[in-house]
Amino acid sequence: MNFPFFIAKRYLFSKKSHNAINVISAISVCGVALATLAMVCTLSVFNGFQDMVATFFTAFDPQIKITSVKGKVFDGSTPVFSEIKTMPEIAVYSESVEDNAMVQYKGRQVMAVIKGVEDNFDKLTPIDSILFGRGELILHDEVVDYAIPGLQLLSTLGTGIRFLDPLEIYAPKRGSRINMSNPMSSFVSDQLFSSGLTFTVNQEKYDASYIITSIGFARRLFQYTDEVSAVNLRLTPEADEDAVIRKLQEKLGDEFRIQNRYEQQADTFRIMEIEKLISYIFLVFILMIACFNVIGSLSMLIIDKKNDVQTLRNLGASDNQIVRIFLFEGRMISFIGAVSGVIIGLVLCLIQQEYGIISLGNAGSFIVDAYPVSVHTWDVVLVFVTVLIVGFISVWYPVRYLSRRLL
Repeated sequence: MNFPFFIAKRYLFSKKSHNAINVISAISVCGVALATLAMVCTLSVFNGFQDMVATFFTAFDPQIKITSVKGKVFDGSTPVFSEIKTMPEIAVYSESVEDNAMVQYKGRQVMAVIKGVEDNFDKLTPIDSILFGRGELILHDEVVDYAIPGLQLLSTLGTGIRFLDPLEIYAPKRGSRINMSNPMSSFVSDQLFSSGLTFTVNQEKYDASYIITSIGFARRLFQYTDEVSAVNLRLTPEADEDAVIRKLQEKLGDEFRIQNRYEQQADTFRIMEIEKLISYIFLVFILMIACFNVIGSLSMLIIDKKNDVQTLRNLGASDNQIVRIFLFEGRMISFIGAVSGVIIGLVLCLIQQEYGIISLGNAGSFIVDAYPVSVHTWDVVLVFVTVLIVGFISVWYPVRYLSRRLL
């Protein structure tokens, strides 16, 4: 066995001449363990919120979305898109048209995004999971077109879920200037009737401004023919998403943008990643403060073991071996604290996942009652490695400095 490691292990677990040194060593281990536990739990909670938000977007956004790099719309009837439609990896192919329009209801006006979708939209995404009301999922019939507005938009307009009068929709005519003497002649107007349904994904971006309707209505309103704002795809279960995206990019070239669900909400997830990174940095600073306890414990141990050091020297131990004894001591404290913190942190995360002990408070005010938790293996590895690196570095210089001064 390594001689310095053997002596360091004896020093760590044996009783010291002064009981205070044992207490400080235990406090040092607990300090590192608590900092490690906090890092594991905090990062797991951030992961839980991120996974939860991703489930909401999944119900509204397609698995893969193809949009034009230049301009709002593009021609969806070209041969390349016909070829994409027949790809074996594509389970659902659906086009959509969306743009801004003004919505009016009984004198109340609001700007909204009209999203026209095809009839197979319910096969593209699990839209049923975010719909509320007593109507049927129908976008149009032979006579009229129907609207499925966001819940906050209904509140702004004051319509209620099942409104009696139709929504008046106004959009400017393409390529024409506003006639100041008769402004209404510069707009295309149409009506949307109540479907008895509304949707909510608990994101203001959607709930406060989106109206889902038929793609035919959107094309009439915005004066399009075969143009589409996006081509939306759902893949077969066995398809490799990354491989399909690469194949699509090769077919379409640089003129089109191909995004998965996370890329469609890049801003939201980027903010969450930044918040997670900042929390991680703050927790590393807390960990560094906890490591000062380790330095204090080692300095008292060095003073306590002066006579032992002289004995070891008489037995032939070199100064380098003696310094390594105390380095191993500090590293073992960091290692034991890291292992203990990771284990306890994982146990607490498991308990929170199963029982939701720590609640968000004000039941019913939040989407979930308790803090969501999702443990990611790489986060646990990152925490463990961080604790070891910070712990090892924090004891290296103090041990060498104290060894020169006190021994």
